[in-house]
Amino acid sequence: MPLALLALAIGAFGIGTTEFVIMGLLPEVADDFGVSIPTAGFLVTGYALGVMLGAPLMTALGTKISRKRMLMLLMGLFIVGNLLSALAPAFTVMLIGRVVASLAHGAFFGIGSVVAADLVAPDKKAGAIAMMFTGLTVANVVGVPLGTLIGQSAGWRLTFAIVAALGVVGLVGIAKLVPEMPRPEGVRLRHELAAFKNAQVLLAMAMTVLGFGGVFAAITYIAPMMTHVTGFADGSVTWLLVLFGLGMVGGNLVGGKYADRALMPMLYVSLGALAVVLALFTLTAHHKVLAGVTIALIGALGFATVPPLQKRVLDQAHAAPTLASAVNIGAFNLGNALSAWLGGLVISAGFGYTAPNWVGAALATGALLLAFLSALLERRDSAPSAVVAGAAPAEQRTAVRH
Repeated sequence: MPLALLALAIGAFGIGTTEFVIMGLLPEVADDFGVSIPTAGFLVTGYALGVMLGAPLMTALGTKISRKRMLMLLMGLFIVGNLLSALAPAFTVMLIGRVVASLAHGAFFGIGSVVAADLVAPDKKAGAIAMMFTGLTVANVVGVPLGTLIGQSAGWRLTFAIVAALGVVGLVGIAKLVPEMPRPEGVRLRHELAAFKNAQVLLAMAMTVLGFGGVFAAITYIAPMMTHVTGFADGSVTWLLVLFGLGMVGGNLVGGKYADRALMPMLYVSLGALAVVLALFTLTAHHKVLAGVTIALIGALGFATVPPLQKRVLDQAHAAPTLASAVNIGAFNLGNALSAWLGGLVISAGFGYTAPNWVGAALATGALLLAFLSALLERRDSAPSAVVAGAAPAEQRTAVRH
């Protein structure tokens, strides 16, 4: 794998840390600003919506400059947003800072996915994408737990200041290691937009929304769930996030490996198992050991879907993949926003802190059904050509004449 993938992984590490660290700090932030846990959950929803909206906007702006320069500009925006969050005097200001940081997220992973795929042979593209996303998953093993620990012991503001410093490291890594890759000649925004006429691209994005939404339905409220239902101490949330992160790392690498071999079967298995595990989490959340195992499985199964879904979008939008790739990253975060909002609704309605797990199971089941639909439509669309290809020579000539 090229060394440039390390630079992309460094940037992904910083972004992954800021995206996920808020999960373990929701109680502290809520107490500091005097808001409820569901209200503090808008820091997750706002970030996710910012990713969704920022992905196409920033990618469209990026069609005018080289991919390397765009990646560097995005990291600069990320740094500014996290500094604003760290210094926020009010909840609204912190929410704005989260949104500013989020504007860099979708375009970074979207453009980074295209760059990573272009750096390797065609049969290693999903593996290269997975390597970049390893930075995101490792953030959940190192960055997020450490940030949670610092936030709980020394204040959440210090956590976001450190995240901004991680952004500086990512910016330097991109400047030093990513080669100059000028934007492809002849590619215009209208060419990129044409990819969205492909039903398979839209189905892949819908799978992304529902599948990853299933993960975040449970993980957004992991801190109150584990402390109020399971009985863990506040400090234990850090180690539970480590388990989640370890699961993410393993699932991401496995997903990247098998997506290059059998993409759709990989999606069937991971989405189906994710739906089952999320449903079981409603029960296992009442037992400390089982809860820990379940959290690791949710991380593994959730991130096993990331490389195959991202590769499917790139494959289906191969003529102009940059915008579609970025929008699919936005789709991950639309799922995050949707599930965080739905999870907050069921908690506010009095169903308890385990109720979001049922929301997650329903979302993952919907993603599985869409995967079956996508495969069915693909087989249907390829059937006529298969019939002609398998016809006798005389039949083929008849088909050509008609």
